[in-house]
Amino acid sequence: MAIARFPSLVIDCPDARALATFYGALLDWEVSVDEDGGWAEATSREPYPPIAFQRVEDYRAPQWPGQEVPQQTHLDVMVDDLDTGEKAVLELGATKAGHQPGTSFRVFLDPAGHPFCLCVD
Repeated sequence: MAIARFPSLVIDCPDARALATFYGALLDWEVSVDEDGGWAEATSREPYPPIAFQRVEDYRAPQWPGQEVPQQTHLDVMVDDLDTGEKAVLELGATKAGHQPGTSFRVFLDPAGHPFCLCVD
């Protein structure tokens, strides 16, 4: 028997609404934001757990690939085509990371500086 259930990924950030909106658009998920804007969630129409975003004071963006401020967590998301995916995430406000260590994935930074990867099989 599991000790817990219904896991969620919670990402710290300076603006919960903005980051939830970014990932909501990236994944075509619905976004909800609490009354004071300190907590937001992106939720799939499929049976996937939501991604939650929590506003923190004095937020410091991760430094990738360095570890002075570790990446803490990142998301890998699958795309059909890296070039098409790259264009779309850049339009949403992502930044392409300067260091690209592979050919079957590309590393980007979300608007709050968290690394995430677009991947192909």
